[in-house]
Amino acid sequence: MSTSPDPRTTTASGADVRVRFCPSPTGLPHVGMVRTALYNWAYARHTGGKLVFRIEDTDAARDSEESYRQLVDALTWLKIDWDEGVEVGGPHAPYRQSERKPIYAEVLQKLIDAGVVYESYSNAEEIDARNEAAGRAKQLGYDNYDRDLTDEQKAAFRAEGREPAYRLRVPDGDFTYVDLIRGEVTFPAGSFPDFVIVRAGGHALYTFTNPVDDALMGITHVIRGEDLMPSTARQLALYGALIDAGVTDFVPRFGHMPLVLGETGNKKLSKRDPQADLFLQRDKGFIHEGLLNYLALLGWSIGPDRDIFSLEEFTAAFDIADVNPNPARFDQKKAESINGDHIRRIDVADFTERSVAYMTAAGVWSEPTPEQLALFAKATPLVHERVQLLGEVPGMLSFLFTDAVTYEADAMKGLPADAPMVLTACVGALEVVAEADFDAAHIQDALAAALVDELGLKPRVAYGPPRVAITGRRVSPPLFESMELLGKAETLRRLDALANELTQTV
Repeated sequence: MSTSPDPRTTTASGADVRVRFCPSPTGLPHVGMVRTALYNWAYARHTGGKLVFRIEDTDAARDSEESYRQLVDALTWLKIDWDEGVEVGGPHAPYRQSERKPIYAEVLQKLIDAGVVYESYSNAEEIDARNEAAGRAKQLGYDNYDRDLTDEQKAAFRAEGREPAYRLRVPDGDFTYVDLIRGEVTFPAGSFPDFVIVRAGGHALYTFTNPVDDALMGITHVIRGEDLMPSTARQLALYGALIDAGVTDFVPRFGHMPLVLGETGNKKLSKRDPQADLFLQRDKGFIHEGLLNYLALLGWSIGPDRDIFSLEEFTAAFDIADVNPNPARFDQKKAESINGDHIRRIDVADFTERSVAYMTAAGVWSEPTPEQLALFAKATPLVHERVQLLGEVPGMLSFLFTDAVTYEADAMKGLPADAPMVLTACVGALEVVAEADFDAAHIQDALAAALVDELGLKPRVAYGPPRVAITGRRVSPPLFESMELLGKAETLRRLDALANELTQTV
């Protein structure tokens, strides 16, 4: 029989949308995982529904508390909040699978009582031997042999010391459902045999715990990655059994998001790829608004020729049915460009506050003094429009917080042969500027008169040597404003220092 047009395959009419994000606490959070959380969160907010955050931590060998804390840290940083789940509680607690074992045992018993699950004692060697004797291909796996074991046969196996696994009695026929993203999908009859849901010894498997939790928590829409799509048929089969056993009365809608590919080739973005590392992207200087904007575009669009939008605009416009089923490619440069646009959307005070941690991480200071913070606040407007990542701020502004300028190699190589003369002219022009008048406007007037008018240099050439002297860089914040922030004495000292160094190396 087919699951379609069985009315149980659709969410109950009028039911409030309930979606879930249910990662395993293994390894570092990655961008593919975050996109899953983002789409579920956005759909819940768009529909006025609820997002449930639960943890699938039944694999003791791989799960860790450190990874769990990192997951919570990631969502907190990204401002992806949830309505029920770990940390916040809710009516379906506990929200960690490792704490729900009694619940799974109770549901298993209901399935056994309903006759939709049975004891299975066959081991791998026995299954292979039967397949070989019957001329069945070995890769077909289990042959449903234990479906009709008698009580005497079960007792005999138990007498041998065997413990049973529990398998779902899979209905004959196709399994068809309408994917929210991909349309109608059919798994032909015989695609898979009766499958284990609880191993011998009582260990419940993902194919059991995941749908059971969804059913008990009233999840109406399962939005997840395309790579999990092959398991959907088994989940549909189990849902039919859960309905027969009175555990639930509907099947959720499924939507499978497109794969995220790496920048080159056609392979899924690997968890080991640096681009996939959420915290590495944060360390580079992504702000949550920029990263989420870019991740939203990996399978969805707000409109033609528009890439930049706020999270509020995103949730207002997002519908899971509008997601493109074709694979999306992660483009680091585009992600950084979008992040830069969002940096320019936040005000300077916010930009300054968010950048402090990056200055500390770069070793510019260990703990900033009030004086350093005051100078930093004056300097950040100079680079607010110039950076794409917060991690670029220390490189642009660290020259203000050191007595020893480090000259970048490419900046030194680009200096003209007459750089010492230009720097000496700068010193002469600025020495006569009064301390009280040492601001960007007066500095510019003095240097323009000395370098452009008197020496006949083009501005692009004239200001290269003093820029390197002041900042150590070829590309820097505005030169005259930088000199103003440094003050007259330090400006003159730096100009002299580079002039002397260049003269000594000639």
